[in-house]
Amino acid sequence: MAQRNTLAHFLHDAGLAAWFGGTLMGAVGVNGAAADVDDPRQRARVANAGWARWTPVNALAIGAHLYGGAQLLKANRGRVAVQQGVLANTNVKFALTAAALGATVYSRVLGKRMQAAGDVPVAGGTDSLSTTPPEVAKAQRQLAALQWAIPALTGGILVSSSLHEEQQRGSEVIKGTIKALPNTIGTAISGAAGAGYVKARDAVHS
Repeated sequence: MAQRNTLAHFLHDAGLAAWFGGTLMGAVGVNGAAADVDDPRQRARVANAGWARWTPVNALAIGAHLYGGAQLLKANRGRVAVQQGVLANTNVKFALTAAALGATVYSRVLGKRMQAAGDVPVAGGTDSLSTTPPEVAKAQRQLAALQWAIPALTGGILVSSSLHEEQQRGSEVIKGTIKALPNTIGTAISGAAGAGYVKARDAVHS
């Protein structure tokens, strides 16, 4: 009987959902709402305060997602090795996750940089004014791109995860394993031939 991984699935999926949904809400809600503050010097403070409150929750969600994903990978390492398409999808998921992590960390660095600048006039959480200090305006331009890049990357992880779920169907496992058989057999034959060559060479020179 196949082992159940309910907790790992929950941590993986719930963590990813919070990561994706929280950053999307922040881009639309937190950064957008900051522009409605009357005093231009308080807009950045409002946006920074919102993101600062979300950061610990987001870090916990990311940690849960990574831990759950590691447990699922461990449980499915056999399919990754022998089922055609699973390894490629896993590699894509790794790349998207690494990119999303990098973008998330850098966006927080930029947020800290804005926070350190104090109460400077801005148009919104990611929009500057002509009176905005250049270093803050630069950080806002970068944040304007990252606020959409992170949901896009985590959305890509969701797509990859959905494909993984499809690849776990019994029919997909059988089909992918059969398709991978020629490569698997070829690798095994090559390995055996190589080992035989080494053994014969050693016997000749002994």
